[in-house]
Amino acid sequence: MAITSINPATGELLREFPPHSPEDVRDRIEQAQRAFLKMKDTDFETRAAWMRKAADLMEADVDELGKTLTLEMGKTFEQARAEILKSAKVMRFYADRAAEFLAPEELDDPSSVGAKKAYTVYEPMGVILAVMPWNYPIWQVVRFAAPTLMAGNAALLKHASNVPQAALYLDEIFLRGGFPEGAFRSLLISSSAVEGVIRDRRVAAVTLTGSEPAGRSVAAIAGSEVKHSVLELGGSDPFIVMPTADLDEAASMAVKSRTINNGQACINAKRFIVHADVYDEFMERFNRQMADLKVGDPMNPGTDIGPLATSSGREDLIELVEDARSKGADIPVGGTVPDGPGWFYPPTVVTGVTPDMRLYAEEAFGPVAAVLQAADAAEAVRIANDTTFGLSSAVWTNSDDDVEFFTRSLDAGAVFVNGMSVSYPELPFGGVKDSGIGRELSAEGIRAFCNVKSVWRN
Repeated sequence: MAITSINPATGELLREFPPHSPEDVRDRIEQAQRAFLKMKDTDFETRAAWMRKAADLMEADVDELGKTLTLEMGKTFEQARAEILKSAKVMRFYADRAAEFLAPEELDDPSSVGAKKAYTVYEPMGVILAVMPWNYPIWQVVRFAAPTLMAGNAALLKHASNVPQAALYLDEIFLRGGFPEGAFRSLLISSSAVEGVIRDRRVAAVTLTGSEPAGRSVAAIAGSEVKHSVLELGGSDPFIVMPTADLDEAASMAVKSRTINNGQACINAKRFIVHADVYDEFMERFNRQMADLKVGDPMNPGTDIGPLATSSGREDLIELVEDARSKGADIPVGGTVPDGPGWFYPPTVVTGVTPDMRLYAEEAFGPVAAVLQAADAAEAVRIANDTTFGLSSAVWTNSDDDVEFFTRSLDAGAVFVNGMSVSYPELPFGGVKDSGIGRELSAEGIRAFCNVKSVWRN
């Protein structure tokens, strides 16, 4: 069955590609293994030069590649360009910092372990498989690939099947930068073929960004092979607004945080928990700004919201909204599927959300905001934590007491105070509970696929 690239703004078939055969897959794994044997003996300076060259090439490709991302998954052209430039930034970040992050660490007092010298070294694991989603087709992959390659590993990519053009671009960019052939290879395969790749003896570990069911499956397979896994499985992030917040800034950022990438980001704010004392004031601003967003052609500079990436994704979103509507929720903004081609869905605000509605706890992957009201900080935390997810969170307040309370009390991998949840190369990224295990980015991200080896010498 062909792997297809479809324009979500029109439903038009752009291109189709034959999947890699089992023989192709075995050959690419072998290429990666051979490349790893070269990579592990290459110094940081050499790897860094290759990585910087690849970043330069990606930046030079920004307009053409940005158009491909927009046509293939529907994000606005402006946001596609921003994704590509951010990806080049993380490539340079690890080129500059890998040697520091993986430098040997000496024990201050080796005599405490009966040695003359004791230290820790970080060594590459081998061939690492990444199973990646479509919503950030370049960024999600590069934030894995940059630290993985800079650590001296080789990488395999099983990308989402609806972004094959992005996968094939990534198949070439690191080779163009100078990395050995096979150091990074894309596999055009179905999800059913992933298990065989994980179980291949030449694959040392796996990482997945995607749905919770997919993460459980991959982790179970990796665990049965005693292989390391890192999982980022999405979230239903709370955005809490307290009485001392700057409501103009909070509302503006709430709209951006809910709708960036057409509302299809794991760290989009999804549930808006607003203190009763400022609920009406905040909602007047929020509803007005959500209603003002322009939906349309993602290549048009005036468009704020493009289509959802897949027809099935839109159907899932419709079901969540209709479930809430049928159970008494109010929908002051949006909530109606537009006529015409493409998989568009309008910015939508759902208020009066209750625990019996699916939107209360499930992740809405699209521009739909679930709004809840809280009487105080304690209730806000209770609502925020009343989900199986725990990726990131945002709190809007100018009270130091609030900051201390929410930072301590929220079940999340990150807390952003008076700002929008964003992934930065400098900060660890990942969640708790069903949002995953392990961390990406920062020093944690490059050490995730290293063997931490202790050396004791007398």
